Amino acid sequence: MKLLRVRADHFKNCSDAYTIDLVAKSRKTAEDKEYELQEIAPGLFVFNTAAFVGKNASGKSTAIDLLDCCYSILGEFRLEGKHYSYEDVKLEITFYHEGYLYIYDTVLSEASSLSNQASFRNEHIYRKPYYKTNIKEIYDRESYTELTAVGELPEDTSNIFFVLKKKSTRAVCFDSFGNGPATYQMLFKAMKSYGISTDILANILRIFDENIDGLNQLDEHNYRLIFQGKETVLSDTQLIYMLSSGTTKGLLLYTMVVASLKEGFDLLIDEVENHFHKTLVENMISLYKDKTVNRHQATLIFSTHYCEVLDQMGRQDNIWICKANSHVYLSNMHEDYQIRPELLKSRQYYNNAFQTAVNYDELMGLKRKLKK
Repeated sequence: MKLLRVRADHFKNCSDAYTIDLVAKSRKTAEDKEYELQEIAPGLFVFNTAAFVGKNASGKSTAIDLLDCCYSILGEFRLEGKHYSYEDVKLEITFYHEGYLYIYDTVLSEASSLSNQASFRNEHIYRKPYYKTNIKEIYDRESYTELTAVGELPEDTSNIFFVLKKKSTRAVCFDSFGNGPATYQMLFKAMKSYGISTDILANILRIFDENIDGLNQLDEHNYRLIFQGKETVLSDTQLIYMLSSGTTKGLLLYTMVVASLKEGFDLLIDEVENHFHKTLVENMISLYKDKTVNRHQATLIFSTHYCEVLDQMGRQDNIWICKANSHVYLSNMHEDYQIRPELLKSRQYYNNAFQTAVNYDELMGLKRKLKK
């Protein structure tokens, strides 16, 4: 299964018909096909990496939230525990699965129970076989046939179950807030779930702190840390004060990167630069672009203020500029701007080619008031 496009109405503060299209649109060179794109079916290319950029409060996190919402439905057939309202959210999800294109429509509402769950109503599933010759019509609804009499499920379970049938991790969302002491429990649970070796963990440890020689889980809340050759048993609460916040988050994030590449699920990261050196971000991007490493067609999707990392991305149709007025909305760098491909994207960003500059007049106004 590969997500192709999301379209939403009434999601958080998004403009209507808020759309994220993950299908490659512009010309595809041989180099693009080697490093930037993955061919999930003959002639059907999606991105190895995709980015959302913009200034503060422009809706970068909202874009990640919407994708996380859709991946939750596709992976778990449920939607619960999110921090936004489900009421009257209208979703259109287009995806590819086992030779077919699917369009799934639904309207969400708050579940009648006290739990934080969404109910699914007005569900429709449309399907058509994919052929290379109809690549330009993948969103043409007239060529789809609706699947009827698929069965009945509880209102908090999506009819997508009848297509995908088995729960699976379609994507993992890594936000910028962290999980406190629970981070270490999540780390070792991920290692067990995805078969990640202690050798890999040792390598990740050295990336973030060369003083750490080893870390093992003793039980749910206690760990053995080998730091500068000295072995110490610490609780998770003690460990989080021992290690830097960047190291703690980095261990989990890079473990999820390994799991994503190993299993082929997509990885969503909100504010990828938060607590991380730019070189670490660039390394993550390079891993997803390397097909000898990314052998299972995983996609890295992230939001960032590090516009320099965009220079690692050879294409423009996988970069969205987030903006806000009364609602948040997206502009696609390829479709909405005339940027010559040989120019550095970061230079265009700093030159305000995308109208994303910080309000300089307000900054100077604050400085003047502080001088008084």
